[in-house]
Amino acid sequence: MKILNSYISTRKNQDLVFAEKFEKGYEEFKIGVLLKVAREEAGLTQEQLAIKLKTKKSAISRIENHAEDIKLSTIKKFALALGKTIRIEVS
Repeated sequence: MKILNSYISTRKNQDLVFAEKFEKGYEEFKIGVLLKVAREEAGLTQEQLAIKLKTKKSAISRIENHAEDIKLSTIKKFALALGKTIRIEVS
């Protein structure tokens, strides 16, 4: 893991395009993981959540695994279906 972290750090310092894309990708990945964890903590399968949201299981999978360009309204619906709220922070 140290080697990977070292490589990422070096690339980010040497290549601004890489750094921007890495950070954007990381944030998208993190959103998907947070939504998946919230679903699992609520004890729901993707299919059960899809039924609550009146969508398909594949849509839930896409949100959890490819959260790029996800609408805030979609995140809000996802959270509400799990009995959760969302909080946005700009820092």
